[in-house]
Amino acid sequence: MDQRNALKPLVALLTVLITTLSCQSISTDKQILNEVINKYENYEAYDREKFPLGDFSEARYEQFYSFCKQQIIELDQVDREKLERDDQRSYDLLRFALKNHLSHFEFKQHWNPLLSDAGMHNSLVYRVRPITSNKDAENYLKILEAIPLFVDQHLELLRKGLQAGIGQPKVIFKGYASTYEDHITIDPTDNFYFSPFKQLPDRLAETEKDSLITAAKTLVETAVVPSFKKIKAFFDEEYLPNTRSEIGVSATPSGTAYYQDRIAHYTTLPYTAEEIHQIGKEEVAKIKSEMIKIMEEVEFKGDFAAFLSFLRTDPQFYATTPEALLLAARGISKRLDAQLPRFFKTLPRKPYGVAPVPDAIAPKYTGGRYIPAGRNSKNPGYYWVNTYDLPSRPLYVLPALSAHEAVPGHHLQMALNAELPETIPQFRRDLYLSAYGEGWGLYTEKLAEEMGIYTTPYERFGQLTYSMWRACRLVVDTGMHALGWSREQAVAYMTENTALSFHEINTEIDRYISWPGQALSYKIGEIKIRTLRQRAEAALGDAFDIREFHEVILQNGTLTLPMMEQDVERYIEANQ
Repeated sequence: MDQRNALKPLVALLTVLITTLSCQSISTDKQILNEVINKYENYEAYDREKFPLGDFSEARYEQFYSFCKQQIIELDQVDREKLERDDQRSYDLLRFALKNHLSHFEFKQHWNPLLSDAGMHNSLVYRVRPITSNKDAENYLKILEAIPLFVDQHLELLRKGLQAGIGQPKVIFKGYASTYEDHITIDPTDNFYFSPFKQLPDRLAETEKDSLITAAKTLVETAVVPSFKKIKAFFDEEYLPNTRSEIGVSATPSGTAYYQDRIAHYTTLPYTAEEIHQIGKEEVAKIKSEMIKIMEEVEFKGDFAAFLSFLRTDPQFYATTPEALLLAARGISKRLDAQLPRFFKTLPRKPYGVAPVPDAIAPKYTGGRYIPAGRNSKNPGYYWVNTYDLPSRPLYVLPALSAHEAVPGHHLQMALNAELPETIPQFRRDLYLSAYGEGWGLYTEKLAEEMGIYTTPYERFGQLTYSMWRACRLVVDTGMHALGWSREQAVAYMTENTALSFHEINTEIDRYISWPGQALSYKIGEIKIRTLRQRAEAALGDAFDIREFHEVILQNGTLTLPMMEQDVERYIEANQ
């Protein structure tokens, strides 16, 4: 018998054995990954009946930290290279999320649950939604009942932060008292947290309505108002007299390492503060040259500073009533809706509304924000427009703001992310990374120009000033937190380079002080998306399809920037 023929059965057997072992390995790796994902998604550290607002005790944070450490140990058993491509995405994103949880605890950021415009008690505002059924009402009453424990737990964390020297700087709290004093009401029906009971659904019987209203009044009087009185006493007597005066996080214990950690998290890239600072300066110079071209186009007589002053003060650029500002935002949003099919293959099923920022948080709030609907919620997403202090809300930036917060920005991206197929793990459908989400939002502000949304040179300048605003963030955020800048330097830099109102500049600077690194994500993410699009256009030429490119960016949901780049590279290779 030919020796080669004699070996054929042995070779075949070895092939089967190798294939079987390989498949078993792949199956084992995928199985471990799925088990870790399942444990992560189903992790419960508290009794939801006992803690409707969540458990914010130190013990719960310690338990979650230990859980996350164990999940990373289990992920280390997986051979990532043997996973299929989408499983590799899940692996990378889960590891990224777990490491962020570890950092949050190790740097004791759970002891600092405050931002200049959000955090702690302000987060309760998002729990106030319309009541559509008796069950909704009962669940909301449980939330009101849980506020005292929620407040007590957070005050204990804040005390630990003060003792550790990681409290927020005193300077960001100018005007902050309204966030708690406005909820200390004499008449419970005047309280913001009572407001859902003013419009109960008609299908509820009058006796049901009366019972619910009585219960709500009682809880506002006995749980809500006393809790906000306690918050006021804490800030007046403990926090503000003892918190730090330095604005930079690098002045706090382990602050330099924490800021570098936040750069890595919010940009998903290995930048240093100095590198980002320089990128910001280069972007500022580039955008300023484009702004000057528009000044020349409108034949403005004066220098750049005079033009910014003109934009900040001329009445033609401002709405005279909150209703007029909202109407303008709704009109722009509707025009954006009409353009979506030309630029996107897949659109979300979930609609969105346009509404004012609630009065309870408006004074310290940004100009607008997207509020996504919760999982399985009957509510739409909302594009919130801040109608407080109308002279600080120029109309010429409204098209850029609407594109960013509604469509094709946050609503489109976040609703599509939530509507990913069930084959994608739930944690990815819930995941939000700023470099991806905010980078996309900023990218869409420029995309709105291609959509024909900017109808005047001033609106195009509004888009540029928003782009400049995000470029300035790279400079001032790194300046304050790593390079020793004062708050006054940061305000001056923003004032000199953007057309933002003085009110908005000050609220923004306070936001950057209180939230180190997050402001870097917008411009860094946008630069990456813009660079990838330019690369695809150059490589594909006439074969480039804008709808297909956007599909590649959005179809796999939230990604880190390196993961996004890999997907675009594969798209280019497949279409060349």
